[in-house]
Parts: sequence; C-alpha cells; structure tokens
Amino acid sequence: MASSIGNEKSVNPVLRISQLDALELNKALEQLLWSQFTSCFHGFKPGALAHFEPEVKAFLCLILWKFTIYSKNATVGQAILNIQYKNNLSKTEKYQPLSKHQKLWYLIFAVGGRWLEERCYDLFSNRQQQSFGKIKSYISFGSGLLKLCGLLNFLVFLRKGTFATLTERILGIRSVFCKPQSVRQVGFEYMNRELLWHGFAEFLIYLLPLINVQKLKLKFSSWCLPITGLSNSENTLAAHCRECSLCGEWPTMPHTIGCPHVFCYYCIKSNFLFDMYFTCPKCGSEVHSLQPLKYKIEMTELLV
Repeated sequence: MASSIGNEKSVNPVLRISQLDALELNKALEQLLWSQFTSCFHGFKPGALAHFEPEVKAFLCLILWKFTIYSKNATVGQAILNIQYKNNLSKTEKYQPLSKHQKLWYLIFAVGGRWLEERCYDLFSNRQQQSFGKIKSYISFGSGLLKLCGLLNFLVFLRKGTFATLTERILGIRSVFCKPQSVRQVGFEYMNRELLWHGFAEFLIYLLPLINVQKLKLKFSSWCLPITGLSNSENTLAAHCRECSLCGEWPTMPHTIGCPHVFCYYCIKSNFLFDMYFTCPKCGSEVHSLQPLKYKIEMTELLV
C-alpha cells in the first residue's frame, strides 16, 4: 500500500544550485569520513594505509552506498536538501524509485571507477616495461576522455538543468524533490543589521582621521593625573622628575617645555612635530619653548 502511494507522487524538478549543493555535501561527507577513519591509525607506523588506500576508500564508499542509494534512493547531500533519485527511464511521469540494476551500476561507476583509476595509477607508475607503458597510456587516454565527456555533460546540465553528473545521464536517474517546496519566508532582519553596521563602520572610518586622538588622550591624562606643587627650578626638576612624562623611563637628553616636568628629547620632539598644539600630559601646559635641562645628574641618583 505504501509503495503504491509512493508511486503516485508527482515529480518536482530540482533547481541546478540544489543539485550542485548536494554534490558538494557528498564530497564533504566523504572527506569527513576519511579523516575520522585515518585518525584511528595515528598511533601506527606512518604510511600504514598508503598501500591499501584505494581499497579502504572504496570500502567506505560501499558502506555509504548501502545506506544511501541502495536503501533510500538518495545520497546524504540529497537527503539533507529534500532530494531523491527518480528512475527517468520509466515512461510514466509519476515518481518511480531506482531499479536494482541502476543501483548496482551506480556503485560500479561511482565507486569502482574511482578505485580502478587510483589502483591502476599505483600499479603502472613505476613499471618500466613497454607493455605496461602502453596500458598506462590507454588508461590515461580513457580517463581523459571520461573527464571530457563529464565536462560536456556539465555544460548540457547548465543549459537544461537535468543530470548533473555523467553517471546520472548514462543510467537515466534524475534528481527530484521528495516533497513540494513551500514558499520561503525571507527575513530581512539580518540584512538590515548588516547594512546598519556597515554604514556605521564607514562613518567611523571617515571620522577617525579627523580626530586628534593623541591630543585627547594627553588631555584626559592631564585631568586624571595632575601634579602640582613643583617649582620651575632646575634643581627641583632633577630631584623630583627622574622619569620622562611620556615614556616613563629615565630621561635621555632631558628637555623641558616650560612646565615642571621633564621629557626625553626624542619623545617630546617627535610629539611636537606630530602635533604643533601638543600639551604636557601631566599638567596640560602647551609647548612654549623646548629647552635642554642644564643640570648634572650624578650616577649615584640612578640607584635611588
């Protein structure tokens, strides 16, 4: 009864992008399965699977085929996208599942062909005899011819939208939707949020070069860390200001700008060249004159 109901289902054509997405999902699943399988052999000698890699990949693909194409008439990628294979050789327009012969030939083409190509390449890669060289050339020619046919089939697929692979066209199996596709409910909340953020980012990119960030930083630091009560005498400068007000290190070639603070020459000179309205980060005084500190600092003061 269930089979008769399934046979009466109507056929819903599949978009090209959905068929291509299904193929990409199948490739991603095979790579994930292979990586999980090889991780089990990390503790073994390196290259333990190298001699049997084509056979192991074929065995894993055989397991996938058993639980996908053979059981459900659809690959994993197709099942995710609500797609399945239809027997396009049947004369009726209603849905018809794949026959056993189509499933077996699908296994031979998809799995056996890949295994044969990889194994033959390993067998004849190091052979030097003339007979083996001819067999290798024939295999290479056949592989190139199949790839050319696959390219032509793909161009036809882009034109007509059916049979995404050469195997599907040869076997007469077609991708159709399992259930009718409902109208998509498109939400623009994410798009509006992205547009708002990009607009705000462009505004900041335009505005930030116009703001003197360094001057604001120095201004805020002068408000938060005020130092008062120091005289302008050179003795007081040498006794109480034993670090540069900009870099925090012992002043190299100490200079003053007319306030009771000391700066390294290169620190104050580079900041003044960068900003002609530079102010002291400690007290906010502007640069009136850049003068060297004329005081001999004893080496014993470095140990204080």
